[in-house]
Amino acid sequence: TTTAPKGTLRVTCGVTFGERYLAPAIAEFAAQHAQVSFDLDLSDRAVDLVEEGFDLGIRIGAVGHQALVSRRIGTTQFVCCASPDYLARHPVPVTPADLEQHACLGYTYAAVTSAWTFEARDGTRHTPRITPRHRTNNGRMLAELAVAGLGIVLEPDFIVAPEVRSGRLQRLLSGYQPPRSAIAAVYPSRRHLSAKVRTFVGFLAARFAQEQAWALPSADETG
Repeated sequence: TTTAPKGTLRVTCGVTFGERYLAPAIAEFAAQHAQVSFDLDLSDRAVDLVEEGFDLGIRIGAVGHQALVSRRIGTTQFVCCASPDYLARHPVPVTPADLEQHACLGYTYAAVTSAWTFEARDGTRHTPRITPRHRTNNGRMLAELAVAGLGIVLEPDFIVAPEVRSGRLQRLLSGYQPPRSAIAAVYPSRRHLSAKVRTFVGFLAARFAQEQAWALPSADETG
């Protein structure tokens, strides 16, 4: 018989994904598993799960520590965008190289802060060098700075989708695709994996497989 999940699950996740998508998932899971409690830490920094005693982390892109097991629970498409106000005051970039002449806004925890990557329709890669005029360690703050007209951002769709849909931010460089990134549940070695971790990870994988609620139509579809 499978052991019923019980006990406290210590989970760490980035702030925006945690607030928008993990919170409702946890509410649904908690309703099904009354013996599981959650201890949640929302932080955009790279938390050391083992060192800080977490059962589970939700990571976007790089998993980090090689001692961690990773299971993909979704994907996110990065989106390059700026406000209509910014674009009214500056020439609209046509190629990724044009970004080098623009005010770009940087994410402090990005793996590479000095270059952004795009792929053209013919498969060629473009990596314009970026010198961020302003930077922050929080994705929502970065989106708000872009909405306020301070520059161009490259951010995951789960952060900027509401602003793009409302027209507060406009997508740029439609012929070039920024990277797609895995959203993964990561946890220390699976040798003694507890029922609570195994059950919750399976639940998240099933939930987000059906519903990538944050996804935008591809740039080609929107013109």
